[in-house]
Amino acid sequence: MTLPISREQAIELVKKYNSDEKDLIHYLESEAVCKALAKKLGENEDYFGMLGLLHDLDWGITKNNVKTHLTKAPEILREAGFDEEFIELLVSHGYGFECANLEDKKRTKKEEFILASGETVTGLIHAYALMRGKKISDMEVKGLVKKFKDKAFARGVDREIILECEKLGLTLDEFFQLAIDAIKEIKNEVGLS
Repeated sequence: MTLPISREQAIELVKKYNSDEKDLIHYLESEAVCKALAKKLGENEDYFGMLGLLHDLDWGITKNNVKTHLTKAPEILREAGFDEEFIELLVSHGYGFECANLEDKKRTKKEEFILASGETVTGLIHAYALMRGKKISDMEVKGLVKKFKDKAFARGVDREIILECEKLGLTLDEFFQLAIDAIKEIKNEVGLS
């Protein structure tokens, strides 16, 4: 699980292909949550942080044709020196979606659940923080659970993927607390308070 580039180089790589500030915030939050999950589960924090940071590397150049999402990232990552294991793990967060011919694939490994649940929960937490006047510092799990159950709230967030946290041996409440705490650590970087 060695990484060919530093975090700083990874951020430059992300910015080369992504300029939307909302997307960059999502990548930083995904990095934080994936690192926290890795720490909790005894995995390599830097490795999973890098997966979170780079998971949507090609989004900026594919979002106008969603079916092509995750088709460009593998080549970009190979050029940067990443191995096939890292690339396959990164692509796994797209399993089940109509992109890169991944509709019929299903996640089965702990590493895949870390990335998928970790990057997905950020959408719910960020939306809830924005609703609360950008405030995350006093966000509580019970409030987030209420928003999770309200299907009309943050409609684009896939609740089934968030529930993959249970395949990691975490309850939804434990996962929400871990994710809230992880994003609190970087709140200033992502425009929250």
